[in-house]
Amino acid sequence: MKTITIIGTGLIGGSAALDIRKAGFATELIGVDQNEENAAQAVEIGLVDRVLPLAEAAALSDLILVAIPVTAIQKLLPSLLDMVPQHTVVIDLGSTKSLLCEAVKTHPHRAQFVAAHPIAGTENSGPTAALEGLYQGKMNIICEKELSSAHALSAAEALFSVLGLKTIFMQPEEHDKHVAYVSHLSHVSSFLLGLTVLDVEKDERNIFTLAGSGFASTVRLAKSSPDMWAPIFEQNAHFLSHALAEYIKHLQQFHQCLLNGQTDQLYQMMQQANQIRPVLDGIAQVSPVK
Repeated sequence: MKTITIIGTGLIGGSAALDIRKAGFATELIGVDQNEENAAQAVEIGLVDRVLPLAEAAALSDLILVAIPVTAIQKLLPSLLDMVPQHTVVIDLGSTKSLLCEAVKTHPHRAQFVAAHPIAGTENSGPTAALEGLYQGKMNIICEKELSSAHALSAAEALFSVLGLKTIFMQPEEHDKHVAYVSHLSHVSSFLLGLTVLDVEKDERNIFTLAGSGFASTVRLAKSSPDMWAPIFEQNAHFLSHALAEYIKHLQQFHQCLLNGQTDQLYQMMQQANQIRPVLDGIAQVSPVK
């Protein structure tokens, strides 16, 4: 039993808080949030017991989860590690890792830090978006395991077990490359599909009349918070730009076949894309879509 502070009481931090509380994993849950409305709401709906200034919360904490936009995490981590007691473990939950790890690579308290990315979420944001069981059965990635102390890793793995996460280990660049393709690119695609439809369909009634489940599921991620995703795209621009170049190449090829009436080639491209089915079926078995 321990005092846990959650910096950022939205979907990611709030969902962790719900499962921590349900499991009795903490004696007290403290929130830190620059958004006063979110902070008050987090207390009101029981995500945290109270909200404190960062320095005060850090001094009281055995474990700190950082669940804010990744550019803010990058700026915060060095000063946060400066202020925490020697026994305190700091875990970030950001969706990029290279720049975050680089920010504290030579910090004297680096061993107290665990760089993690639980691959879970929804298109919603804020404290009321928090979901019990959000992390259950999902994959979690820890980066630079070798730079975290045995105590820090043990505390992190205990927490991730409570959340129901399955943890694997990667280096930061490997992580950022893979998530650029399997996570970040899908969000870009959804944002731009939504933008394309809104540009063309100025009469919104046509969208609501004609949109079916296929459109809704494909564009769902376009409802995601720009406050969260713009920093992710910024921090992973190198790998995301490569992923986008590959995606654009396939779009251009499809477009050219369409213009040329090359139906056989279009069929072949779609048939090749069908090979993703076993991968998606495997994901569904491990982690049902919410």
